Formats: sequence, structure tokens, C-alpha cells
Amino acid sequence: MSLTREKSQVMSASEIDRTLVRLAHEILEKTPDLDKLAFIGIRRRGVPLAQRLARKIQELEKRAIPTGTLDINLYRDDLTTVDIKPVVNGTDIPFSVQGKEIILTDDVLYTGRTVRAALDALFDHGRPAKVHLLVLIDRGHRELPIEARFVGRTVQTTDDEIIEVKFREVDATEKVLLVEKVAAS
Repeated sequence: MSLTREKSQVMSASEIDRTLVRLAHEILEKTPDLDKLAFIGIRRRGVPLAQRLARKIQELEKRAIPTGTLDINLYRDDLTTVDIKPVVNGTDIPFSVQGKEIILTDDVLYTGRTVRAALDALFDHGRPAKVHLLVLIDRGHRELPIEARFVGRTVQTTDDEIIEVKFREVDATEKVLLVEKVAAS
């Protein structure tokens, strides 16, 4: 059994918020038709990310941006190694994705396998005009040809390191940590 030890704090709560403000502006600059824009967060920490970005754009543009939640548990390619009975929390996309410009959000981009599963799950709900990926942290080590269009921060890591994103909505605290795996004694 491996444990983890905190190495450093990558982002504070205020740094996360400033990054989301920057990302919201970047999305607005690169989205020609806001009527087609929608956010879908990958469950768990992609969801508060999507909701926060939608609120920031609403504050800036005075218009609501649809948001949804995507549960990818049944689409994972490592399903048999995760659990015998995976917990399905449900997908909630209260709008048609057909013809929308979807910004798929997740906290950390690593191998790309989560995003591949999310794309499979998303396309079961219709055919968006475009799908862009937004991540708070890109830590590299891709196993699939997947790249985020919107990146909060790139953090170089080793295979023994893990990025832990903590959001108030899920973890009751707000920060991004770099932790390392340590062998149990």
C-alpha cells in the first residue's frame, strides 16, 4: 500500500481564482458565438470548475451559460481495476449538446484516458459542433493524443508525483498540492 507526502503547494485559493478569471477571458476571446457555448464538468472536480467558469462568464457578459455534469465511470477503460461494482453518480446535462460548442472541464490532465472516456460518454448525448478541453492543471505524461485548449497551469511531474486539486465544494478547502508517493513502512 502506498501513501503520499505533500511536497509543495502549487496554487492557493486566490491563485486558483485568478487563474479562472484568466481562463474565462480566454474562453470569451476564442468563442465567436456565446449562444452555442456550454460547459460540461467531468465528475468530481471538473464539475465545480465548470460551474465557476460559467458564473465568471455570466458576471462578465450578463448571460447565463448552460452547465452540465458528466459521469464517466462506466466508460473507463480501467473499469475492472477500479472496483467490481463502480459507483455511478449520474450524468446531468439539462440541455441538448447538439450543435453546441462544449467546453469539457476537468481538474487535472494526465494520461488522457479520463478525457477519452468523457468524449465517449458525451457523444452518447448527441453531436456537439465542437468540444474543447479545459483543465486547471496539465501535468504531462500523456498516453493518448489528447491536448487541452485551455490550461490553467502546466506542472512538470514525475511518475511518483500526484497533483491533488482541492475545491471547497468537494473538499471543504481550496488549493492545489504536489504530493509524492511513499512506500508504507
